[in-house]
Amino acid sequence: MKSLNRPLMAGLTLAFAVLPVTALSDNIKIAFIDPLSGPFAPVGQNTFRSFQISAEIANREKWALGHTFEITGFDNKASPQESLTVLKTVIDQGYRYIAQGNGSGAAGALIDAINKHNERNPGKEIVFLNYAAVDPDLTNSKCSFWHFRLDANSDMKMEALTTFLIKDKSVKKVYIIGQNYAHGHQVTRAAKEYLSRKRPDIEIVGDDLHPIGSVKDFAPYVAKISASGADTVITGNWGSDLALLVKAARESDLKAKFYTYYAYTTGVPTVMGSTAADHVRYVGTWNVNSEIAAGKDIVESFKKKYSDDFYAATAYSAVQLLAKGIVQAKSTDPVKVAFAMEGQKFKSLNGEVEMRKTDHQLQQPLYINTWVKVNGKDVKFDQENTGYGWRTEQKVEPYVAAQPTSCSMKRPS
Repeated sequence: MKSLNRPLMAGLTLAFAVLPVTALSDNIKIAFIDPLSGPFAPVGQNTFRSFQISAEIANREKWALGHTFEITGFDNKASPQESLTVLKTVIDQGYRYIAQGNGSGAAGALIDAINKHNERNPGKEIVFLNYAAVDPDLTNSKCSFWHFRLDANSDMKMEALTTFLIKDKSVKKVYIIGQNYAHGHQVTRAAKEYLSRKRPDIEIVGDDLHPIGSVKDFAPYVAKISASGADTVITGNWGSDLALLVKAARESDLKAKFYTYYAYTTGVPTVMGSTAADHVRYVGTWNVNSEIAAGKDIVESFKKKYSDDFYAATAYSAVQLLAKGIVQAKSTDPVKVAFAMEGQKFKSLNGEVEMRKTDHQLQQPLYINTWVKVNGKDVKFDQENTGYGWRTEQKVEPYVAAQPTSCSMKRPS
């Protein structure tokens, strides 16, 4: 009887050994939770597609070996409360990974809910890939083992922005305007703090916070900016709130320079057009015009497929990070993958980056860019078919923008 069993077992072992990798692979479903309707839908739709095309590249190039990625969109209407409702839905549907970014209020609510869920449901943990919610508290006082931020936080961006701005001696009077929620408050605080430290001669002549996503006419705000005598505006606005602000500034012929976080996002370039040339800058994590070798193919593929501009490099980095975590962990289990993503170093579209273990804040280069006419040299790609694009004025190395953290992270045993 024993002699009969040996060939059978050997055959089973051999059959298992020669099974293709794909037979043992998982389809990793990522729930994209962000505004897909309402005033911020254009940005949400763009970043959803950015995750989809990044997943397609990852699957084709086998970033996670035989494992594949699938991105499904869920509309949170930019609402923290709606985000929690959606989170419950995706958990019930078996999702173990989520991605969100448009709104630090929603991100904070998700972190709290995921912390509670994971503590109460061992074996069903959720990992949160944050590609754009930049409130510094999310990797400081509210830091979580389950949360990984792929964007630079607002303090990192302000550090880079003000390091560049202070060199411009024509800047004398600054007006700060932002959305009245966590991100807007943090941008205001950081702008005042960093300018006071670096250029105490600069006068802050105005500071406004407005309701998020509900102001239809920014002319009254622009009138206040004009009356203040400001030569420079700093704003963390995004989506329709930035597009409408820039539109009002253009219509009132405001001559002030704009230093922004999100002037490259959907809808804003069309509003700016030629009138904003040389007057609008943004600080961000990437600019294809300075990283042509890394970004040309994905920008062209995205344009061909969606008739839209690829700008959410953090979505690409998020899929990269997750794939590398899976490969290192040799598992798709969220707990093992989360541990493997800590300290992960890799080359993304913007160069060498590192997921800092202490607070799960990605350390990466930042770029200061100016809106100018395409010239075929340092500005080859335009945005929204305007004939204008972004010229990099300065690439800021990670160590310059890096910020200390107060994170005291609780890790699972």
